[in-house]
Amino acid sequence: MILIRACSGQEELEACVQMEVETWGYDASDIIPRKAFLVAQKIGGQVIGAFDTTLPGAAPNGTAESMIGFAMSLPGVKTRENSADGNPQPYLHSHMLAVRTAYRDRGLGAKLKLEQRREALSRGIRRMEWTFDPLEIKNAHLNIHKLGVIVRSYLVNFYGVSSSRLQGGLPTDRLVAEWFLDSDRVSGALEGREAADCKIIEEHILVPAAIYTWKSSPEGREQALAVQDENRHRFQNAFSRGLAVVSHNRDAEGNGVFGLARWPQPA
Repeated sequence: MILIRACSGQEELEACVQMEVETWGYDASDIIPRKAFLVAQKIGGQVIGAFDTTLPGAAPNGTAESMIGFAMSLPGVKTRENSADGNPQPYLHSHMLAVRTAYRDRGLGAKLKLEQRREALSRGIRRMEWTFDPLEIKNAHLNIHKLGVIVRSYLVNFYGVSSSRLQGGLPTDRLVAEWFLDSDRVSGALEGREAADCKIIEEHILVPAAIYTWKSSPEGREQALAVQDENRHRFQNAFSRGLAVVSHNRDAEGNGVFGLARWPQPA
């Protein structure tokens, strides 16, 4: 029985901090401290936890000891392009999502995102964003194919030097996921329907399945860096021409394939 709810109390927020270290291997320079999680909650952000209530001694409502994942977001505002009034609109930036190793590949990440969506919509917030590594195939598939985000921005070395072991010593390039929470596109993705824009793909960008092996070894790092460099230029060029990432698939070899199409809607 997995329970997903807002985190409460200092112990649960501290459990989020410990899961950061466990997930990404961060050192002190990169860790988001407990107080930042607390502030995020107080200013309109989210700190949502997933709890395994079947663990020995676990309480029915979950405790810090039974936490197996979390998602944290911060509030922000944007001025919508081409809007009639130009008024700033609230949104949430989802900064972190982590799931313990033993619970991965069970759809828990998607459940945490869906709870973020539900809670945001309950407050009238219709948009979320977050950044993700263009080389992470599983994450891209969740974000684009299953959740229905679009991507039309590329950030070069966004975080600078990172102590995360998942980064493999590469520049922290990031794509920006835009999630229009109550849109037809997102509703369709959540129901397993293909969006109309996925049928008019103009360009594909591929990430080799071997990227995980290359990133994790000194011998393969140059190959990973070469893929990152090539794809960086291709994404930047495509976005400059008005294309956006609207689909993501995995081919028979396990390679990740981004599909880009025209996206005329304003931000």
